[in-house]
Amino acid sequence: MKVQSFTIGPLETNAYLVVDERSRQALLIDPGLESEDIYDVMSAEGLTLTSIVNTHGHFDHVCGNAFFRAKTGAPVLIHREDAGIMQRAAEQARAFGFQVAPPPPPDRLLDEEDEVVMGGTRMRVLHTPGHTPGGICLYGEGVVFVGDALFASSIGRTDLPGGSYEVLLASIRTKLLSLPDDTVVYPGHGPPTTIGAERAHNPFLTGRGGMPLLLYDA
Repeated sequence: MKVQSFTIGPLETNAYLVVDERSRQALLIDPGLESEDIYDVMSAEGLTLTSIVNTHGHFDHVCGNAFFRAKTGAPVLIHREDAGIMQRAAEQARAFGFQVAPPPPPDRLLDEEDEVVMGGTRMRVLHTPGHTPGGICLYGEGVVFVGDALFASSIGRTDLPGGSYEVLLASIRTKLLSLPDDTVVYPGHGPPTTIGAERAHNPFLTGRGGMPLLLYDA
């Protein structure tokens, strides 16, 4: 499995291509603002997109869905509890000063322990609410894609509708800190990290306190 990371748009959202190298199938995680150039990479490498997966429904993670679905026919996947948030993405974007087209409705609604498959690679869905009610992480082959749940030395903001600080910390502790320490963490913003590094140094998890990463502000 190969992971290609793209930092895109004014909010520097991380989108990821996860490639099964034997089959040349891929899934695309969180195509946000200004993500269209990723299509050129896919075409140049001869990749077949099997799924577009959103870790949650906020506009900066879903507003590329329409482009990639139209170009590839790949289905859009999101947790069922964030489907409504995704459908309000254009409205949320306007509140923060951005104009985006409404995303298409999801083709598949995800639940805890579902699998997302491309070729011989399987990624397991972990439901990690707190940043949003339907936030998910995708785990497999020693890596986890965490969206805006966990960042290097920080966590996602919980002051937007549907967020909960207590619920997010519980999600991180029960779903993410149970993974091996050498698991590579690919967040929705910022650099990658590992579960072990966050267990040891993240101030929210060590009891030293901190400020959640505020990615955009009203």
